Amino acid sequence: MAKRVLSTVGLWSILFVTLWFFRAGGAVTLLAILSGLTLREFYQLQAAAGRAPFPLFGIFFGMLITVAPWIEARYGPPAHPLLALAVVILAIRILGERPPEQRVDALSSTIFGLVYVALMLQYLVRIMTPLPGDTVSADGRLILCIWLVAVAKFCDTGALLTGMASGKHAMAPQISPKKTWEGAVGGVIIAALVGTGIAWLARRQIGAILPPGRAAVIAVPIAIVAIVSDLVESIIKRQAASKDSGKAIPGIGGIFDVMDSILLVAPVGYFLLLHPR
Repeated sequence: MAKRVLSTVGLWSILFVTLWFFRAGGAVTLLAILSGLTLREFYQLQAAAGRAPFPLFGIFFGMLITVAPWIEARYGPPAHPLLALAVVILAIRILGERPPEQRVDALSSTIFGLVYVALMLQYLVRIMTPLPGDTVSADGRLILCIWLVAVAKFCDTGALLTGMASGKHAMAPQISPKKTWEGAVGGVIIAALVGTGIAWLARRQIGAILPPGRAAVIAVPIAIVAIVSDLVESIIKRQAASKDSGKAIPGIGGIFDVMDSILLVAPVGYFLLLHPR
């Protein structure tokens, strides 16, 4: 537990130092790196499950897909063709680079990574990217992104601590035996409290779009989606017969283990926070 606490503090410190000195540009760069590292571990799990993905191709295109809205807003090239282009190239590559029995698995597993990791994380970039005629300031968008990540990750922490203290009823024993319903409820409550607190502290920047009362309400479905997202990663790891996605972070596991709850939360948070506008 001590290693997990130290690693968590270290990760949040890296995030806040990056945002303090480099603002949204630094956050987008950091997110591109995290997208690539998450995809690396994702494709390692797919390979362990016998699916033979194209990891280097997936990581390269995945990082581009993640940051595409920022590039589009700054420089003009549209974001939407990247995924389609990746699918076309992959469909050609499987014909010559994979045996017949692995072609479908290689194609589907590589595309799955691009959608499940890269495209989902793209929505965090969309939250951070200023638009012409924006009603939300650049700093406000950055705070909304921090708020979303904090709600997801504090749901994780709250669920872990509550589950350790009072967990009795397994939530999904065949997927993740240690997760309990008591922990899930505790995680949702902690996430709502943290979301409300951040919204109150940042009320000058985001009060018009996310007042504390609304923050408390929408933190609940976001926290529930974070729990589901965590379970999906557990399914992926279980299929690869792996407890953790990697060993990059002491006490936690791999980068995928850190990003798991954020993946599904990113698009849900984007639509709840910024649509309708």
